[in-house]
Amino acid sequence: MKKLLTVSCCIFCLLFNDAIGQVNLPSPSSTQTIKQDFGMGSIELTYSRPGAKGRLVFGDLVPYQKLWRTGANKATKLVFTSPVEIGGKKLDTGTYVLYTIPAEDTWEIIINKGINNWGVDGYNEKEDIFRITVPAAKTQTKTETFTMQFANIKPESCELQLLWDKKIVAIPITTNIKDKLKAQVEAALLTDKKPYWLAAQFYFEYDKNLSKALENVSKATDENPKAFYMFLYKARIQKEMGNNAGAVESSKTSLALAKEAKNDDYVRMNQQLQKELK
Repeated sequence: MKKLLTVSCCIFCLLFNDAIGQVNLPSPSSTQTIKQDFGMGSIELTYSRPGAKGRLVFGDLVPYQKLWRTGANKATKLVFTSPVEIGGKKLDTGTYVLYTIPAEDTWEIIINKGINNWGVDGYNEKEDIFRITVPAAKTQTKTETFTMQFANIKPESCELQLLWDKKIVAIPITTNIKDKLKAQVEAALLTDKKPYWLAAQFYFEYDKNLSKALENVSKATDENPKAFYMFLYKARIQKEMGNNAGAVESSKTSLALAKEAKNDDYVRMNQQLQKELK
């Protein structure tokens, strides 16, 4: 009888363990990976997202003046495929972890090499790449689940925002692409197939060289006399240079071509621009 009970218990344990192996409960702090194109590369972020769940977050669940993994579970990871600056500190391409030390009005941001750390376990200050301090602001609305996001994205700058409860922290990230683009544009202009249209955009939007922008967009429209979008771009450059009369003429050409092409968006944009030029 005892032997029978022992066998039955063993079978039950095996079945129970097998059943557990088939159950995948959702993590209470789910992992999110987001990738943002930035500059001439990208930034990839992987972190876990705890919820407030009615708890006092900062100053209690996340203590002030103590090292925080900036999320839950594993240390928060950042992958950069091109060099950047964070808060003015240079950072080369590679994989890093993000730690923070929250305070009431400011947070210390730490970029560290410990990519295999579980949370703060294994953290070594000697592996810090650098530390910066950024403001911590209050928000009107409450964020229930810890959120990290890229915001205010421009060609050479963006923010990595941290939001939880009624707190927001913005980490400034910048990169330099103008020098590389300028070298590429100038080299391409020496070839037989000259990229006048791309050059015009570079000189207007990045280099802020209006005369070169106008020179190149004029050559681009000579090669593409039906390109209504190029004529509108030319008008905007002329407006920026203070040449309103020239801008009006370029916009009228763009408007006529846009009507011919039945492009309502460019018809509307030209009409709006001409109102601004009056």
